[in-house]
Amino acid sequence: MNQIIKFGANRVWRTYQGGKLLDTIEGKDSPQDSSLPEDWIGSTVEARNVGREHVSEGLAMVTDDEGQSIPFRDLLHKDPQYFLGSIGDTKRSMDDIPLVKYLDSSTRLHFQAHPTRAFAQERLGLPRGKTEAYVILETRDDVSDPYIYAGFQRPPSREQLKEWIEKQDIKSIESCFDRIPVKTGDVFLIPGGRPHALGEGILMLEIMEPSDLAVRFEFERCGYVIPEQARFMGRGIETALDVFDFSPIVPEKVDAEFRCQPTVLNSDEQGNTLEELVGAKNTSCFTIRRATVNGVFERNEEAFFYGVVTHGSGTLRIGDEVTELKQWERFFCPAGVTEFAYESASGMSILECYPGHT
Repeated sequence: MNQIIKFGANRVWRTYQGGKLLDTIEGKDSPQDSSLPEDWIGSTVEARNVGREHVSEGLAMVTDDEGQSIPFRDLLHKDPQYFLGSIGDTKRSMDDIPLVKYLDSSTRLHFQAHPTRAFAQERLGLPRGKTEAYVILETRDDVSDPYIYAGFQRPPSREQLKEWIEKQDIKSIESCFDRIPVKTGDVFLIPGGRPHALGEGILMLEIMEPSDLAVRFEFERCGYVIPEQARFMGRGIETALDVFDFSPIVPEKVDAEFRCQPTVLNSDEQGNTLEELVGAKNTSCFTIRRATVNGVFERNEEAFFYGVVTHGSGTLRIGDEVTELKQWERFFCPAGVTEFAYESASGMSILECYPGHT
């Protein structure tokens, strides 16, 4: 098996519509929106879809040296030190692997909130919450003002929100938010606890802690009603309300709270550049970098990462092993690969998604 592991499409059923652009990326003859709006890239996490427990979805599959199709996580278990490495004297575990997704929305997603890592550990007995980041890749031509909702700009009281959720007074819930405009290239970090919703017409790369935990406090979108047991992580509404961060993010503080500005880590005379989009200054849960390649870009890294080619094409070279890379392809680079080089004659951009710092 090559040291660089490529992934095929891994579409996952969700409670909202989208995926037409993912169909296009996959080369389908008649791209269309459906209930498969996400592609979980190299996922080691199973999707939690109430009512679809009989369907195994979410886990990425790869081909091993014997030609057998196996879950990617099973391959990692065969040599965790090589694939995942260590941080200091501590070996990395499966819980350190971020969940990376293509997400293509044709409608506004449900209002939701995710637990912090501390809440998940203390209240749910689970190792990871769901802090998440968005890198906006494209917006649809027929959507004039793409946006997200993030944090309460005008927070309700706990009792008021409970009443609105129970009555499904979505108009009142929506009045607590301002639309935050987005464009291609924008990067956002949504910490656990902050209520949010993604607007329609956005293709993005979503990077998050490896869980599928969500408080879905809007129960119906596009005619689909979320089953009761899928709304509050299988708990009651009081536990769900405990997840929320009610502190206000006033409009003039929105960018400082949620929008991430890239930092150049290094660049050279050829025009090769490595930027940090999300790092330790933003969160300890994961790191996101962007490599812009013009010519030969030699790299040294000590941590594993997922790579997603967002523009152009080229190759990734490890010694004599050469891996072709085309736009929208996705791959995994093990921790055991510490020296490699990107090469592109026409230019290439790659998003690299690393584990966190703790």
